[in-house]
Amino acid sequence: MSQTSSSDGHAPPDADEIHSPAPITVMLSSRLMVLANLLKRGAILRYKRLAGLSSVEFGLVASLGRRPPMSVARLAEAVGQDKGQISRALAELVARKLIAKSANPKDSREVLVSLTAAGLAAHDAIVEGAQERNRKLLEQLSKDEFETLLAQIDRLTSTAEKLLEAEKEAR
Repeated sequence: MSQTSSSDGHAPPDADEIHSPAPITVMLSSRLMVLANLLKRGAILRYKRLAGLSSVEFGLVASLGRRPPMSVARLAEAVGQDKGQISRALAELVARKLIAKSANPKDSREVLVSLTAAGLAAHDAIVEGAQERNRKLLEQLSKDEFETLLAQIDRLTSTAEKLLEAEKEAR
């Protein structure tokens, strides 16, 4: 039985080709992104349920943690966004009395932010939830497997940093 070709002159894909994964999806970076996205989506749902925080809000609360007050610019740097991107979330957290703002005593033009008592409670819920999720994720690994995984992740991260720098220089 002969196979008919499509209008572009190529034979239609067979069943194995239709059901096989796209080549990029089997790459390590794609698999790590899928894992990271699954973990992030689960975390967002948990922190919304536990503390009523959006993704951006829990990032801010987690970054402030149990640290001394920090500037808005420093906080934006810590979460990897610019001040404008986090301003709405900060305003919401201030309105909900999870974050307090104050003038920097060393530079009155600079605003410092810190967690209130309610913000610290939300932070602690985030940390406790993260620790529980981490335990569940890693309970299937032995201590040696876990240490090996961390060492491999560190090596891959170092290589990824070098690849990023090479891309920046190639502009």
